[in-house]
Amino acid sequence: MNKRKDYISWDEYFMGVALLSSQRSKDPGTQVGACIVNQDKKIVGVGYNGFPRGVDDDEFPWDREGAFLDTKYPYVCHAELNAILNSISRDLKGCTIYVALFPCNECAKAIIQSGITEIVYLSDKYDGTDIVIASKKMLAQAGIRMRKLHPEKTHLTISFEVES
Repeated sequence: MNKRKDYISWDEYFMGVALLSSQRSKDPGTQVGACIVNQDKKIVGVGYNGFPRGVDDDEFPWDREGAFLDTKYPYVCHAELNAILNSISRDLKGCTIYVALFPCNECAKAIIQSGITEIVYLSDKYDGTDIVIASKKMLAQAGIRMRKLHPEKTHLTISFEVES
């Protein structure tokens, strides 16, 4: 018997973990997940966008529009920051972060400060906005590699059914 040939790549695997993590987000508009991997291809942190621990997500708004304090924006912690804060190691030097959406300027600062050296992302839908322009300027200045993932597979199916 020969080994399988249709297995996923490391990039697809880690991006898949980031996408699976995004499914924990309660945000009705945008679900983003992040996965941090060290040089040994070990996952050292995962996160998704949501309110900080202890902040009741039934008591705060999920709206995207309106007065600033009546929207989710001042309260939501982004996936990248959550992955950094939830990491099992305080030393993230040389790590790679996988994230579905290109990081904003605030997350870029946290990525740079943490020592992460590469960002792998799927979408750059906010390219050209001030937030992403600022992010890319800082990341480039700090020498962070930015790589758009072009996966060979477009879909992965996960089933909770097990053979009996």
